[in-house]
Amino acid sequence: MEEKVKQQYDRWLSQSGMPADLAEELKSIAGDEDAITDRFYRELEFGTGGLRGVIGAGTNRMNVYNIRKATQGLANYLNASDLPKKVAIGYDSRIKSDVFAKETAAVLAANGIKAYIYPRLEPTPALSWAVRYYGCGAGVCVTASHNPAKYNGYKVYGADGCQITTEAAAAILAEIEKLDVFADVKRADFDASMEAGKIAWIGEDVTTAFVEAVKGQSLLGDEQVDKNVAIVYSPLNGTGRKPVLRTLKESGYTNITVVKEQELPDGNFPTVSYPNPESPKAFELALKLAKEVDADIVLATDPDADRLGVYCKDTKTGGYVTFTGNMSGMLIAEYILREKTAMGTMPENPALVETIVTTDMAKAIAAAYNVKLIEVLTGFKYIGEQIKFFEQQHTYHYVFGLEESYGCLAGTYARDKDACVAVMMLCEVASWCKKHGKTLWDAMLDMYEKYGYYREGLETKTLKGIDGAAQIQSMMSEYRTNPPKELGGHQVLAVRDYKEDTRKDLSTGEVTKTGLPTSNVLYYELSDNAWCCVRPSGTEPKIKYYFGVKGTSLADADAKLAALKEDLLK
Repeated sequence: MEEKVKQQYDRWLSQSGMPADLAEELKSIAGDEDAITDRFYRELEFGTGGLRGVIGAGTNRMNVYNIRKATQGLANYLNASDLPKKVAIGYDSRIKSDVFAKETAAVLAANGIKAYIYPRLEPTPALSWAVRYYGCGAGVCVTASHNPAKYNGYKVYGADGCQITTEAAAAILAEIEKLDVFADVKRADFDASMEAGKIAWIGEDVTTAFVEAVKGQSLLGDEQVDKNVAIVYSPLNGTGRKPVLRTLKESGYTNITVVKEQELPDGNFPTVSYPNPESPKAFELALKLAKEVDADIVLATDPDADRLGVYCKDTKTGGYVTFTGNMSGMLIAEYILREKTAMGTMPENPALVETIVTTDMAKAIAAAYNVKLIEVLTGFKYIGEQIKFFEQQHTYHYVFGLEESYGCLAGTYARDKDACVAVMMLCEVASWCKKHGKTLWDAMLDMYEKYGYYREGLETKTLKGIDGAAQIQSMMSEYRTNPPKELGGHQVLAVRDYKEDTRKDLSTGEVTKTGLPTSNVLYYELSDNAWCCVRPSGTEPKIKYYFGVKGTSLADADAKLAALKEDLLK
């Protein structure tokens, strides 16, 4: 064990007033060099999204001390800026989320910054809403999104309601790095600060205004849809239950069945090891219930209710078909563009925004409706940022934005992905389909026939521990130095290196700029409308491989996708 690691461990062990659970954990690992090293070999990294890690004691864990230190850094950043000295705070159902949220408020109050905190757990998009509602300089949401139960996180938002920019994250990190975790943090008493008006609860009126804003994205009247469409819904023991059910019921949906075992908030996520609506295991209970009640559509939101997973009944087989985030996003996108065009409510210079790893079907749909398609880097903050740019520069009007990882946003009331609006819009599509004798799967097949059989995949490699980050960087370096000439039977036509801001045409050798911010991402343009992309995860010790094809049928597209995946993973 390195001497520096041992010194950190001994220092934490000797701190007076440490919460009992942290003190007990530190005592329990005495003499276990691996356990001590894992907790103290590094500081928990403050990245572009904030903090995320395993809950526990140590510099490399999510605990009150690291929350306080990050918040002190945020407070110093705000106080040195001309941003409003107000911060909105939200939290999800995870273990210690409410504790970490109150600690955040207490540090802000001690630094002369007004803290607005939700008195109950709320979805991440409700935090994005509150930041703009109160005119805050920043926001904090305590959540680890869809990670396993042992994780928690601390997401920081800017004054525009988006997750902070890379530049802001770097500036806050610079402030954090100046601080000693024990000596340099100011902290007030939460209750006394509440009495003094330095901390305030976010009122029910703010929540109602958020729900009204979500409902405001609805496009069709009751005569055009069947609001008795049979819906099975699971909040996966997270924050979605109240806002999602309220939105649906106030929108007139009458046939909603909730998965009881996953209905109430529970940070232990007792029914699933990985509360992620992208995972089939998360849907086991919902699909069982769906068969019992003969549901038309099966929905699950992740713990902070910004992602939506979907299954739909296939009346031809009687089974349930899974939808990727690309598929559900495309159904909503075309629905919005079709109905706005038909009703004459499409704004001037409309724009559809997607990330570079999202389906190419979006390009085909945008072209069909004469809508500008704008691609951004991976991460919904880049989509939310486009809304701000449109408003500042008076260029385009945002109509919809989506990313492949099950997140989308209709409307501009929030600046982060929102599963509440995704649920409402997809139920509206499903109820329109039911009125017209179709299912969501029928509608998806219609889109494939109209635009082409676009299919996408995602594979990840996890490389944990001290060596993992180094291995990931080594792999990226190798991909840069020796790019492939062919993948899955497709010729590599061009390579985009977003770290170097270059796009190289491999047939002509011509090099041009990507036009997007710097990011450690490689993108390969392939022949026959195929593509693939590789990047390290921003929040987990993983390297991610995204890929997509266009086929002439489902079977053709799936065969092409399988060949591309096999070649990529070699």
